[in-house]
Amino acid sequence: MRGWFWRWLARQFTLLCVIAVKIACIIGRKQRPIPTAGCEVLLTGRFDSKNWILNHLGPLAASEECSRLWMVSTNPVPVLPGVTVIYPPKWLTGVLGPTRARLLTFFWAALWKRPDVVGGFHIMVNGIAAAIVARLVGARSMYFCVGGPAEVLDGGIHSADSYFTGMQTADSTVENRLLNIVANFDMVITMGSRAIEFFQSKGIEASFHVVSGGINPKRFQPTAVPPLYDLVLTGRLVQVKRIDVFLRAVKTVVTKISDVRAVIVGGGRLKDALCAQAQDLGIASHIVFAAHQENIEEWLGKSKVFVLTSDSEGLSLSMMEAMMCGLPAVVSDVGDLGDLVENGVNGYLVPRRSPELLAQRLVELLSDRDKLDAFSKAARRSALKYETKATAKRWDDILGSLAKDQAMTVPSESSRA
Repeated sequence: MRGWFWRWLARQFTLLCVIAVKIACIIGRKQRPIPTAGCEVLLTGRFDSKNWILNHLGPLAASEECSRLWMVSTNPVPVLPGVTVIYPPKWLTGVLGPTRARLLTFFWAALWKRPDVVGGFHIMVNGIAAAIVARLVGARSMYFCVGGPAEVLDGGIHSADSYFTGMQTADSTVENRLLNIVANFDMVITMGSRAIEFFQSKGIEASFHVVSGGINPKRFQPTAVPPLYDLVLTGRLVQVKRIDVFLRAVKTVVTKISDVRAVIVGGGRLKDALCAQAQDLGIASHIVFAAHQENIEEWLGKSKVFVLTSDSEGLSLSMMEAMMCGLPAVVSDVGDLGDLVENGVNGYLVPRRSPELLAQRLVELLSDRDKLDAFSKAARRSALKYETKATAKRWDDILGSLAKDQAMTVPSESSRA
Protein backbone atom coordinates (compact mmCIF):
# COMPACT_ATOMS: atom_id res chain seq x y z
CA MET A 1 0.00 0.00 0.00
CA ARG A 2 2.84 2.36 0.88
CA GLY A 3 4.56 1.61 -2.45
CA TRP A 4 1.33 2.25 -4.35
CA PHE A 5 0.89 5.63 -2.65
CA TRP A 6 4.45 6.72 -3.45
CA ARG A 7 4.05 5.57 -7.06
CA TRP A 8 0.85 7.61 -7.41
CA LEU A 9 2.52 10.63 -5.80
CA ALA A 10 5.61 10.33 -8.02
CA ARG A 11 3.50 10.12 -11.17
CA GLN A 12 1.47 13.19 -10.23
CA PHE A 13 4.54 15.19 -9.26
CA THR A 14 6.51 14.36 -12.41
CA LEU A 15 3.47 15.09 -14.58
CA LEU A 16 3.21 18.55 -13.01
CA CYS A 17 6.94 19.06 -13.56
CA VAL A 18 6.71 18.10 -17.24
CA ILE A 19 3.80 20.51 -17.69
CA ALA A 20 5.67 23.27 -15.86
CA VAL A 21 8.74 22.83 -18.07
CA LYS A 22 6.62 22.90 -21.24
CA ILE A 23 4.81 26.07 -20.11
CA ALA A 24 8.13 27.71 -19.23
CA CYS A 25 9.41 26.91 -22.72
CA ILE A 26 6.34 28.58 -24.24
CA ILE A 27 6.11 31.71 -22.11
CA GLY A 28 9.79 32.11 -21.24
CA ARG A 29 12.08 34.85 -22.46
CA LYS A 30 14.24 34.50 -25.54
CA GLN A 31 17.75 33.40 -24.68
CA ARG A 32 20.09 36.37 -24.31
CA PRO A 33 23.39 36.62 -26.15
CA ILE A 34 26.42 35.24 -24.32
CA PRO A 35 28.88 38.05 -23.42
CA THR A 36 32.38 37.71 -24.86
CA ALA A 37 33.69 38.55 -21.39
CA GLY A 38 32.36 35.22 -20.14
CA CYS A 39 29.22 33.61 -18.73
CA GLU A 40 27.50 34.49 -15.51
CA VAL A 41 26.36 31.23 -13.91
CA LEU A 42 23.75 30.58 -11.22
CA LEU A 43 23.63 27.13 -9.58
CA THR A 44 21.87 25.37 -6.76
CA GLY A 45 22.19 22.03 -5.04
CA ARG A 46 22.23 20.26 -1.73
CA PHE A 47 25.78 19.85 -0.53
CA ASP A 48 26.57 17.52 2.37
CA SER A 49 30.34 17.61 1.90
CA LYS A 50 32.82 20.48 1.79
CA ASN A 51 35.08 18.48 -0.53
CA TRP A 52 32.21 17.89 -2.92
CA ILE A 53 31.64 21.65 -3.18
CA LEU A 54 35.33 22.43 -3.68
CA ASN A 55 35.74 19.79 -6.38
CA HIS A 56 32.74 20.90 -8.43
CA LEU A 57 32.59 24.66 -7.96
CA GLY A 58 36.32 25.39 -7.81
CA PRO A 59 37.19 24.42 -11.41
CA LEU A 60 34.07 26.12 -12.83
CA ALA A 61 34.83 29.37 -11.01
CA ALA A 62 38.45 29.14 -12.20
CA SER A 63 37.40 28.91 -15.85
CA GLU A 64 38.36 31.93 -17.93
CA GLU A 65 34.94 31.67 -19.59
CA CYS A 66 33.07 32.04 -16.29
CA SER A 67 32.93 35.71 -15.34
CA ARG A 68 30.81 35.15 -12.21
CA LEU A 69 29.41 32.21 -10.30
CA TRP A 70 26.53 32.43 -7.83
CA MET A 71 25.66 29.48 -5.64
CA VAL A 72 22.31 29.24 -3.85
CA SER A 73 22.68 26.98 -0.83
CA THR A 74 21.38 26.33 2.66
CA ASN A 75 24.49 24.43 3.79
CA PRO A 76 27.71 26.40 4.41
CA VAL A 77 29.87 26.87 1.32
CA PRO A 78 33.63 27.36 1.86
CA VAL A 79 35.23 30.54 0.56
CA LEU A 80 36.23 30.10 -3.08
CA PRO A 81 37.67 32.70 -5.47
CA GLY A 82 35.00 33.80 -7.94
CA VAL A 83 32.09 32.19 -6.04
CA THR A 84 29.35 34.28 -4.43
CA VAL A 85 27.06 32.35 -2.11
CA ILE A 86 23.39 33.29 -1.72
CA TYR A 87 21.72 31.89 1.40
CA PRO A 88 17.95 31.97 1.93
CA PRO A 89 16.87 34.23 4.82
CA LYS A 90 16.72 32.30 8.09
CA TRP A 91 13.08 33.25 8.59
CA LEU A 92 12.19 31.83 5.18
CA THR A 93 13.99 28.58 5.93
CA GLY A 94 12.15 28.41 9.24
CA VAL A 95 8.78 28.86 7.54
CA LEU A 96 9.23 26.73 4.40
CA GLY A 97 12.01 24.33 5.31
CA PRO A 98 15.50 24.29 3.75
CA THR A 99 14.67 22.82 0.33
CA ARG A 100 11.66 24.98 -0.50
CA ALA A 101 13.36 28.09 0.88
CA ARG A 102 16.43 27.40 -1.26
CA LEU A 103 14.44 26.84 -4.44
CA LEU A 104 12.39 30.00 -3.88
CA THR A 105 15.62 31.96 -3.32
CA PHE A 106 17.04 30.34 -6.45
CA PHE A 107 14.08 31.58 -8.49
CA TRP A 108 14.34 35.07 -6.99
CA ALA A 109 18.11 35.20 -7.64
CA ALA A 110 17.59 34.23 -11.29
CA LEU A 111 15.07 37.04 -11.77
CA TRP A 112 17.37 39.52 -10.02
CA LYS A 113 20.79 38.50 -11.38
CA ARG A 114 19.71 37.54 -14.90
CA PRO A 115 22.49 34.95 -15.36
CA ASP A 116 23.51 33.48 -18.69
CA VAL A 117 23.46 29.88 -17.42
CA VAL A 118 21.20 28.37 -14.75
CA GLY A 119 21.96 24.92 -13.39
CA GLY A 120 21.07 22.36 -10.73
CA PHE A 121 22.80 19.33 -9.22
CA HIS A 122 20.70 16.13 -9.39
CA ILE A 123 17.48 15.95 -11.39
CA MET A 124 15.34 15.88 -8.22
CA VAL A 125 14.56 18.60 -7.52
CA ASN A 126 17.30 21.05 -8.39
CA GLY A 127 17.63 20.04 -12.02
CA ILE A 128 13.89 20.35 -12.59
CA ALA A 129 13.90 23.80 -10.96
CA ALA A 130 16.81 24.86 -13.20
CA ALA A 131 14.99 23.68 -16.35
CA ILE A 132 11.98 25.85 -15.46
CA VAL A 133 13.81 28.91 -14.14
CA ALA A 134 16.29 29.07 -17.03
CA ARG A 135 13.48 29.26 -19.60
CA LEU A 136 11.64 31.94 -17.66
CA VAL A 137 14.66 34.26 -17.44
CA GLY A 138 16.14 33.63 -20.89
CA ALA A 139 19.18 31.67 -19.71
CA ARG A 140 20.73 28.39 -20.85
CA SER A 141 19.73 25.45 -18.66
CA MET A 142 22.30 23.02 -17.25
CA TYR A 143 21.76 19.73 -15.40
CA PHE A 144 24.57 18.17 -13.37
CA CYS A 145 23.87 14.44 -13.43
CA VAL A 146 26.22 13.65 -10.56
CA GLY A 147 24.45 10.42 -9.62
CA GLY A 148 24.57 8.85 -13.07
CA PRO A 149 21.66 7.03 -14.75
CA ALA A 150 20.35 5.97 -11.33
CA GLU A 151 18.83 9.44 -10.97
CA VAL A 152 16.17 8.56 -13.55
CA LEU A 153 16.41 4.80 -14.19
CA ASP A 154 13.21 3.01 -13.14
CA GLY A 155 11.92 6.29 -11.77
CA GLY A 156 14.96 6.99 -9.58
CA ILE A 157 14.37 4.19 -7.08
CA HIS A 158 18.07 3.18 -7.17
CA SER A 159 19.43 6.60 -6.24
CA ALA A 160 20.27 7.48 -2.65
CA ASP A 161 19.25 11.09 -3.35
CA SER A 162 15.90 10.35 -5.00
CA TYR A 163 12.59 11.42 -3.49
CA PHE A 164 10.99 8.36 -5.08
CA THR A 165 12.78 5.44 -3.43
CA GLY A 166 9.53 4.91 -1.52
CA MET A 167 7.99 3.50 -4.73
CA GLN A 168 10.09 0.37 -4.03
CA THR A 169 9.52 -1.03 -7.54
CA ALA A 170 10.39 0.34 -10.99
CA ASP A 171 7.94 2.68 -12.68
CA SER A 172 8.43 3.31 -16.40
CA THR A 173 5.97 6.23 -16.39
CA VAL A 174 8.02 8.16 -13.86
CA GLU A 175 11.24 7.27 -15.70
CA ASN A 176 9.87 8.50 -19.03
CA ARG A 177 8.70 11.76 -17.50
CA LEU A 178 12.11 12.38 -15.94
CA LEU A 179 13.74 11.62 -19.30
CA ASN A 180 11.31 14.07 -20.93
CA ILE A 181 12.59 16.77 -18.58
CA VAL A 182 16.24 15.87 -19.25
CA ALA A 183 15.61 16.28 -22.98
CA ASN A 184 14.74 19.94 -22.42
CA PHE A 185 18.14 20.95 -21.01
CA ASP A 186 20.55 22.93 -23.13
CA MET A 187 23.47 21.13 -21.46
CA VAL A 188 23.78 17.92 -19.46
CA ILE A 189 26.95 17.52 -17.41
CA THR A 190 27.78 13.93 -16.49
CA MET A 191 30.55 12.47 -14.36
CA GLY A 192 31.52 9.89 -16.99
CA SER A 193 30.85 8.37 -20.38
CA ARG A 194 28.44 5.58 -19.41
CA ALA A 195 25.84 8.09 -18.28
CA ILE A 196 25.92 9.70 -21.72
CA GLU A 197 25.52 6.31 -23.36
CA PHE A 198 22.49 5.64 -21.18
CA PHE A 199 20.74 8.90 -22.03
CA GLN A 200 21.51 8.57 -25.73
CA SER A 201 20.14 5.02 -25.72
CA LYS A 202 16.89 6.55 -24.45
CA GLY A 203 16.76 8.96 -27.38
CA ILE A 204 17.98 12.08 -25.52
CA GLU A 205 19.74 14.47 -27.89
CA ALA A 206 20.93 17.15 -25.47
CA SER A 207 24.42 18.62 -25.53
CA PHE A 208 26.36 16.24 -23.27
CA HIS A 209 29.68 16.97 -21.59
CA VAL A 210 31.78 14.90 -19.21
CA VAL A 211 33.06 17.00 -16.31
CA SER A 212 33.88 14.85 -13.31
CA GLY A 213 35.00 17.56 -10.93
CA GLY A 214 38.53 18.73 -10.22
CA ILE A 215 40.88 17.52 -7.49
CA ASN A 216 43.61 19.63 -5.93
CA PRO A 217 46.80 17.57 -6.59
CA LYS A 218 48.74 19.37 -3.84
CA ARG A 219 46.14 18.64 -1.19
CA PHE A 220 45.60 15.07 -2.35
CA GLN A 221 49.00 13.50 -2.91
CA PRO A 222 51.00 10.47 -1.78
CA THR A 223 52.63 10.76 1.62
CA ALA A 224 55.57 9.14 3.35
CA VAL A 225 53.48 8.44 6.44
CA PRO A 226 53.48 4.72 7.34
CA PRO A 227 49.93 3.49 6.68
CA LEU A 228 47.77 2.59 9.65
CA TYR A 229 45.04 0.98 7.55
CA ASP A 230 45.16 -1.55 4.75
CA LEU A 231 41.74 -0.63 3.36
CA VAL A 232 39.74 2.59 3.33
CA LEU A 233 36.17 3.23 2.21
CA THR A 234 34.86 6.80 2.19
CA GLY A 235 31.20 7.66 1.69
CA ARG A 236 27.84 8.06 3.32
CA LEU A 237 26.51 5.10 5.25
CA VAL A 238 23.44 4.59 3.06
CA GLN A 239 21.95 1.57 1.32
CA VAL A 240 23.21 2.32 -2.20
CA LYS A 241 26.85 2.23 -1.00
CA ARG A 242 26.40 -1.44 0.03
CA ILE A 243 28.93 -1.25 2.82
CA ASP A 244 27.53 -4.56 4.01
CA VAL A 245 29.27 -6.10 0.99
CA PHE A 246 32.54 -4.48 2.07
CA LEU A 247 32.21 -5.93 5.56
CA ARG A 248 31.60 -9.42 4.18
CA ALA A 249 34.68 -9.04 1.97
CA VAL A 250 36.78 -8.01 4.98
CA LYS A 251 35.55 -11.14 6.76
CA THR A 252 37.10 -13.23 3.97
CA VAL A 253 40.29 -11.16 3.83
CA VAL A 254 40.83 -11.76 7.54
CA THR A 255 41.06 -15.51 6.89
CA LYS A 256 44.05 -14.83 4.60
CA ILE A 257 45.62 -11.77 6.28
CA SER A 258 44.89 -12.03 9.99
CA ASP A 259 46.06 -8.53 10.95
CA VAL A 260 44.23 -6.59 8.21
CA ARG A 261 42.80 -3.23 9.29
CA ALA A 262 40.06 -1.26 7.52
CA VAL A 263 38.59 2.19 8.11
CA ILE A 264 35.20 3.48 6.98
CA VAL A 265 35.12 7.29 6.78
CA GLY A 266 31.60 8.68 6.62
CA GLY A 267 28.40 9.09 8.56
CA GLY A 268 24.84 8.05 7.96
CA ARG A 269 21.73 6.37 9.21
CA LEU A 270 23.09 2.82 8.78
CA LYS A 271 25.99 3.17 11.19
CA ASP A 272 24.41 1.20 14.03
CA ALA A 273 23.31 -1.60 11.71
CA LEU A 274 26.78 -1.81 10.13
CA CYS A 275 28.51 -1.83 13.51
CA ALA A 276 26.21 -4.68 14.54
CA GLN A 277 27.01 -6.55 11.32
CA ALA A 278 30.76 -6.18 11.93
CA GLN A 279 30.22 -7.58 15.42
CA ASP A 280 28.19 -10.52 14.11
CA LEU A 281 30.84 -11.29 11.49
CA GLY A 282 33.54 -11.31 14.16
CA ILE A 283 35.55 -8.52 12.50
CA ALA A 284 34.73 -5.59 14.80
CA SER A 285 38.38 -5.42 15.93
CA HIS A 286 39.47 -5.05 12.29
CA ILE A 287 37.08 -2.19 11.41
CA VAL A 288 37.22 1.46 12.45
CA PHE A 289 34.11 3.59 11.89
CA ALA A 290 35.62 7.08 11.68
CA ALA A 291 32.39 9.05 11.05
CA HIS A 292 32.34 12.06 8.72
CA GLN A 293 35.70 13.83 8.33
CA GLU A 294 36.53 17.06 6.49
CA ASN A 295 40.28 16.31 6.42
CA ILE A 296 39.71 13.29 4.23
CA GLU A 297 43.18 13.57 2.67
CA GLU A 298 44.77 12.67 6.03
CA TRP A 299 42.76 9.45 6.26
CA LEU A 300 43.62 8.53 2.68
CA GLY A 301 47.27 9.24 3.42
CA LYS A 302 47.16 6.65 6.22
CA SER A 303 45.74 3.88 3.99
CA LYS A 304 46.94 1.48 1.28
CA VAL A 305 43.92 0.56 -0.90
CA PHE A 306 40.66 2.35 -1.62
CA VAL A 307 37.45 0.30 -1.80
CA LEU A 308 33.99 1.20 -3.10
CA THR A 309 31.14 -1.31 -3.14
CA SER A 310 28.24 0.82 -4.42
CA ASP A 311 25.31 -0.49 -6.43
CA SER A 312 25.41 2.70 -8.53
CA GLU A 313 27.80 5.64 -8.96
CA GLY A 314 28.76 8.38 -11.33
CA LEU A 315 32.51 8.88 -11.43
CA SER A 316 33.10 8.95 -7.69
CA LEU A 317 34.89 12.04 -6.38
CA SER A 318 35.91 9.99 -3.34
CA MET A 319 37.64 7.52 -5.63
CA MET A 320 39.31 10.31 -7.59
CA GLU A 321 40.66 11.82 -4.36
CA ALA A 322 41.97 8.44 -3.23
CA MET A 323 43.70 7.69 -6.51
CA MET A 324 45.20 11.20 -6.53
CA CYS A 325 46.74 10.17 -3.18
CA GLY A 326 48.21 7.11 -4.89
CA LEU A 327 45.75 4.51 -3.63
CA PRO A 328 44.81 1.72 -6.03
CA ALA A 329 41.02 1.36 -6.28
CA VAL A 330 39.15 -1.93 -5.96
CA VAL A 331 35.56 -1.03 -6.78
CA SER A 332 32.22 -2.25 -8.09
CA ASP A 333 32.03 -2.30 -11.88
CA VAL A 334 29.11 0.14 -11.98
CA GLY A 335 28.34 3.56 -13.41
CA ASP A 336 31.33 5.54 -14.66
CA LEU A 337 33.97 4.07 -12.34
CA GLY A 338 35.54 2.29 -15.31
CA ASP A 339 36.39 5.66 -16.85
CA LEU A 340 39.22 5.97 -14.32
CA VAL A 341 39.91 2.46 -13.03
CA GLU A 342 41.92 0.44 -15.56
CA ASN A 343 41.48 -3.17 -14.56
CA GLY A 344 44.79 -4.76 -13.60
CA VAL A 345 46.74 -1.49 -13.96
CA ASN A 346 45.67 1.01 -11.31
CA GLY A 347 43.02 -1.08 -9.56
CA TYR A 348 40.34 -3.66 -10.14
CA LEU A 349 36.71 -3.60 -11.25
CA VAL A 350 34.63 -6.26 -9.50
CA PRO A 351 31.03 -7.27 -10.30
CA ARG A 352 28.72 -5.57 -7.81
CA ARG A 353 27.65 -7.46 -4.69
CA SER A 354 30.52 -9.96 -5.07
CA PRO A 355 32.26 -10.01 -1.67
CA GLU A 356 34.29 -13.15 -2.42
CA LEU A 357 35.72 -11.73 -5.67
CA LEU A 358 36.31 -8.40 -3.95
CA ALA A 359 38.22 -10.12 -1.14
CA GLN A 360 40.29 -12.07 -3.68
CA ARG A 361 41.45 -8.84 -5.35
CA LEU A 362 42.19 -7.17 -2.02
CA VAL A 363 44.30 -10.10 -0.82
CA GLU A 364 46.10 -10.10 -4.16
CA LEU A 365 47.15 -6.46 -3.75
CA LEU A 366 47.92 -6.53 -0.05
CA SER A 367 50.05 -9.67 -0.41
CA ASP A 368 52.25 -8.35 -3.23
CA ARG A 369 54.24 -5.23 -2.30
CA ASP A 370 55.66 -4.75 -5.81
CA LYS A 371 52.21 -4.91 -7.41
CA LEU A 372 50.79 -2.53 -4.79
CA ASP A 373 53.56 -0.01 -5.48
CA ALA A 374 53.08 -0.26 -9.27
CA PHE A 375 49.31 0.14 -8.97
CA SER A 376 49.81 3.08 -6.60
CA LYS A 377 51.98 5.00 -9.08
CA ALA A 378 49.57 4.22 -11.91
CA ALA A 379 46.62 5.43 -9.83
CA ARG A 380 48.26 8.81 -9.25
CA ARG A 381 49.13 9.19 -12.94
CA SER A 382 45.58 8.35 -14.02
CA ALA A 383 43.97 10.72 -11.52
CA LEU A 384 46.09 13.71 -12.57
CA LYS A 385 43.94 14.21 -15.66
CA TYR A 386 41.15 15.19 -13.26
CA GLU A 387 43.15 17.83 -11.38
CA THR A 388 41.62 21.29 -10.94
CA LYS A 389 43.46 23.12 -13.74
CA ALA A 390 42.63 20.45 -16.31
CA THR A 391 38.96 20.57 -15.30
CA ALA A 392 38.93 24.38 -15.48
CA LYS A 393 40.19 24.13 -19.07
CA ARG A 394 37.38 21.70 -19.80
CA TRP A 395 34.94 24.34 -18.61
CA ASP A 396 36.70 26.87 -20.84
CA ASP A 397 35.80 24.72 -23.84
CA ILE A 398 32.20 24.12 -22.75
CA LEU A 399 31.30 27.68 -21.84
CA GLY A 400 33.34 29.13 -24.68
CA SER A 401 31.40 27.02 -27.17
CA LEU A 402 28.17 28.72 -26.09
CA ALA A 403 29.36 32.09 -27.34
CA LYS A 404 30.95 30.54 -30.40
CA ASP A 405 27.89 28.54 -31.39
CA GLN A 406 25.58 31.49 -30.93
CA ALA A 407 27.97 33.85 -32.71
CA MET A 408 26.93 36.51 -30.22
CA THR A 409 28.51 39.75 -29.03
CA VAL A 410 28.50 41.34 -25.61
CA PRO A 411 25.00 42.62 -24.74
CA SER A 412 24.50 46.15 -23.53
CA GLU A 413 23.80 46.90 -19.87
CA SER A 414 20.22 47.69 -20.79
CA SER A 415 19.71 44.17 -22.12
CA ARG A 416 20.47 42.81 -18.62
CA ALA A 417 18.16 45.22 -16.90
